[in-house]
Amino acid sequence: MAPNRLTPICLLACLWCFGVFGRSISGEEVKYNWEVKYMKGAPDCMEKDFIIGINGQFPGPTIKARAGDNVVVNLTNKLDKEGVVIHWHGIRQLKTPWADGTAAISQCPIKSGDTFTYNFTVDKAGTYFYHGHLGMQRSAGLYGMLIVDVEKGKKEAFHYDGEFSLLLSDWWHKGIEEQEEDLNAKPMIWIGEAQSVLINGRGQFTCSLAVPPNSKDSKGLPGCKFTGKEQCAPNILDVEPGKTYRLRVASTTALASLNVAIESHNMLMVEADGNYLQPFSVKDFDIYSGESYSVIFNTHKHSSHNYWISVGVRGRDPTKTARGLALLHYTSAKVSKRPKHHPPTTPRWNDYAHSKSFTYKLLAHPGSPKPPANYDHRIFLLNTQNFMEGQTKWAINNVSLKLTETPYLGSIRYGLTNAFDQISPPETFSDTYDITKPPPNPNCTISSGVYNLNFGKTYDVILQNANLIQEGVSEIHPWHLHGHDFWVLGYGDGKFSKKDEKKLNLVNPPLRNTVVIFPHGWTAIRFMTDNPGVWAFHCHIEPHLHMGMGVIFAEGVHLVRKIPDEALSCGLTGEMLMRQNHN
Repeated sequence: MAPNRLTPICLLACLWCFGVFGRSISGEEVKYNWEVKYMKGAPDCMEKDFIIGINGQFPGPTIKARAGDNVVVNLTNKLDKEGVVIHWHGIRQLKTPWADGTAAISQCPIKSGDTFTYNFTVDKAGTYFYHGHLGMQRSAGLYGMLIVDVEKGKKEAFHYDGEFSLLLSDWWHKGIEEQEEDLNAKPMIWIGEAQSVLINGRGQFTCSLAVPPNSKDSKGLPGCKFTGKEQCAPNILDVEPGKTYRLRVASTTALASLNVAIESHNMLMVEADGNYLQPFSVKDFDIYSGESYSVIFNTHKHSSHNYWISVGVRGRDPTKTARGLALLHYTSAKVSKRPKHHPPTTPRWNDYAHSKSFTYKLLAHPGSPKPPANYDHRIFLLNTQNFMEGQTKWAINNVSLKLTETPYLGSIRYGLTNAFDQISPPETFSDTYDITKPPPNPNCTISSGVYNLNFGKTYDVILQNANLIQEGVSEIHPWHLHGHDFWVLGYGDGKFSKKDEKKLNLVNPPLRNTVVIFPHGWTAIRFMTDNPGVWAFHCHIEPHLHMGMGVIFAEGVHLVRKIPDEALSCGLTGEMLMRQNHN
């Protein structure tokens, strides 16, 4: 367990080849040797033996580096029967697309007993994290924080005396092998809501922190009795009165959207996904799977009390999920002293007005890069739930993604056209589609096709949410784009139309790598195809991606330099390499 404590294509191509977007030569090397294996543990006081840890630690070790540093991770797979990869969430992988850590897209899974070396540059300061990207290994605990500080000699845009990091996750008492079997069943067996919310790998399912040890809460759970040595004992953040602190928060949840609040302390939002924000004050904030934030808060000048940090579920009925609690401990008070009040109340799970009020305030900090005024191409992606030969699927423009055995990066780079479907998926959907009703055709198709994007161009993507198969139901979907940041131009309710063009923000849209689509709504993003590679764009909800909710973008792959053989040792690229070595 973790401790408590020129847009023209020719210029872009030339800049790439000469290394302008390449890896820093001024940074230092930050090196790690990791072994990934299953371990026992009790993250929420219920012992399980299906936790995936790194070097015997859950969550995995925190990576600390400075912008411009090269991070080297020698990853050895000690899982008996499974491959493994790790995705460095939010790191753009400039000139190292093979290190993105996406199975079947950027690399082959690392076989049991093998070691693969990830070597990449962290080009921008910010709050990031890493996680497994094969099957549903993220749900089994394969994740950790990745903190990138500003370069030596530079200062942050804001002052603080100290900092803490909170990595948020949700936790099931059912292992991922069983979860995957249930999702693949005919008919599907839904995984259900998580049992617990974990803060830095710690939660409480069998007892309640919110009431004293000799009491019971409203659900009949007894108050927790901890010595502090238990794996599920709460995180304690030690603070001094009259100081300013930075709190980095990242969400690697498999399903839940969350809300974070610090009792009796306002927070100043200053960073999102490694990009500075126009600061604004909040009492609480929502965070969706794949997002990260930094907030600044001031401690009281005179206080002899401790306070709750509360993390509750949003966007889904939280009845069956124990919320996460941590303690903000003032050094002027005894650590054993209970907070005077009950933990902050999480806004109602389906109060989307509260969610939108926060999300719409997220704007870029003055001086941030502005988006191109116009787009070259626009793609519409309709999110629907469908059936396929008795299985429940998630589909985009009625196509559910099926990954191939051969990594796309290798098959496209070396022209192996029989490795995946050569017909690209649809770039839009019918104008007559009613997003408020279940799909008129509940059946979808399956494809491994790719969206081939022109290099050096500006693309808009309109993410359109719609109704599920069930009448009157639409869900939140957080979408994550690999290899890029994008500008969030706007959100809206209903179906996107020409009149919504006026709503798009081209003045100060925030840069993100993950963005939410609200139920029965749309979200518009803009990005530039300036990073050669093959990149996943998908819903960050783990079971949704498992059920096909994603697309593949390929751009400028001919510009990618030497890809390590180890990344392409499977499928048709593996056969190609064997022939080359034999000859």
